Amino acid sequence: MTEPFFGNFDLASLTLWLFWIFFALLIYYIQRENMREGYPLEDDDGKPSANQGLFPVPDDKTFKLPHGRGEVTVPSAQNAERSEIALAKTAAGNGFPFVPTGDPMADGVGPASWAPRRDVPELDGQGHPKIVPMAANEHYSVAAGRDPRNLPVVAGDGAVVGRVTDMWIDEPEQLVRYLEMELNDNKGKRLIPLTMARIKSDRVAVRSLYGKHFPGIPAHASPRQVTLLEEDKITGYYAGGTLYASAERLEPQLG
Repeated sequence: MTEPFFGNFDLASLTLWLFWIFFALLIYYIQRENMREGYPLEDDDGKPSANQGLFPVPDDKTFKLPHGRGEVTVPSAQNAERSEIALAKTAAGNGFPFVPTGDPMADGVGPASWAPRRDVPELDGQGHPKIVPMAANEHYSVAAGRDPRNLPVVAGDGAVVGRVTDMWIDEPEQLVRYLEMELNDNKGKRLIPLTMARIKSDRVAVRSLYGKHFPGIPAHASPRQVTLLEEDKITGYYAGGTLYASAERLEPQLG
């Protein structure tokens, strides 16, 4: 009798070892793919960080964007970053807070910060702008709740700064994203993120900004669409007002 092939070989042990090898390679692959955004690491001075981690940055990968919008290459070091940000260090070491050196809301820093996104509108699956004014689409109307159009816009300090003229809807999601308002004294139209507004029976309240801040809201160039970059600047401006609208808001508060 001859010894059968694999007669003394532990197939169960081989299977277990193959699983652990596969699992280790999977972790290595996933961790490298996770480093396509935000790497290589930088310190507070914008120089390459001394501690880049255990895994190397992945090779460049180019993605073709839909609807003829070209290509994008990552890791993020391939993409342009904001320069000359108006912030100053409060200590020589890394990890300490930065303080604004100018008007933080106008400079877009801290809570008011924005990212250099593409200056094109977000598209739906058909290649059309997702967010459009309701006035440009006759298929939509207010079916329930309060219609904010023609209501005055009241700032956090009680100033009446304008009047709501339209609502901008996200067509694929079928919900309102922005309110459009006409500023007083013919200072143009601005968008209000719906999450930063409170629609009441006689007014639309925007607590994060004071009256003096509304003319400084970043404007959208087109009356029929808003770009990704414009959205980031607009929402950042309103969010920044929650902290920077007045000096009192910068101080610690007890709830």
